[in-house]
Amino acid sequence: MNALSLAVRDSNTMLRRNLLHALRYPSMTLNLLLTPIMLLLFVYVFGGVMSAGIGGGGADRSEYIAYLVPGLLMMTIGSTVIGAAISVSMDMTEGLIARFRTMAVYRGSVLVGHVVGSVLQVLASLVLVGAIAVAIGFRSTDATALEWLAAFGLIALFTLALAWIAVGMGMASPNPEAAGNMAMPLILLPLISSAFVPIDAIPGWFQVLSPSACRSQYSASSGSPRCRQARARPQRTPMKSCSPPSRGSASSTP
Repeated sequence: MNALSLAVRDSNTMLRRNLLHALRYPSMTLNLLLTPIMLLLFVYVFGGVMSAGIGGGGADRSEYIAYLVPGLLMMTIGSTVIGAAISVSMDMTEGLIARFRTMAVYRGSVLVGHVVGSVLQVLASLVLVGAIAVAIGFRSTDATALEWLAAFGLIALFTLALAWIAVGMGMASPNPEAAGNMAMPLILLPLISSAFVPIDAIPGWFQVLSPSACRSQYSASSGSPRCRQARARPQRTPMKSCSPPSRGSASSTP
């Protein structure tokens, strides 16, 4: 067997190890249920109040669902990859990495197993959140099947990037508690964005910390009401110059 096949075999073994840990210790995967609970909470408890800021005060819960779901999907990714940071930190502090170094194991297989396992957990959580969103009324009439597939691929790439960031946080943390605290901004960043309320409803002094409505990397969605409103706004036209024409360009009249 060549080096590539050995690396794939060892990475597959570490992936099975992480998935078995997720099944045997469900407390590490309870955050999969956090975002669906938040979705139901914001739609049916706060939806009637928070949807008043959409569409000039006349929006209902169905329109707020279309506004809320993209931001919650991004929040699901951040809340799930924290488990990868904690798991890596546990392996580092409990001496498991030092034990693997004495064995004929591909060095990067442990990290690859954590990353791939975290991506699979995130995708499962996204499917759960998406199914609940569709069940309570989320619809998209503008996007085609190809666009949905492209969006899913983009989300998978974004999840992969955040998983590697979480793994790096776990390696740099002295203990699992510090790893969880270091990765906490991955959950908190959507809360200061336009994921839950329009950017116009946020106080002016706080808008400096919040991304714009259609350029937020956590909440932007081409089919959401916030972007439709932004596209419907009239564009400013440049003012015409009022300076008199030059003497050389003026035409003489008889």
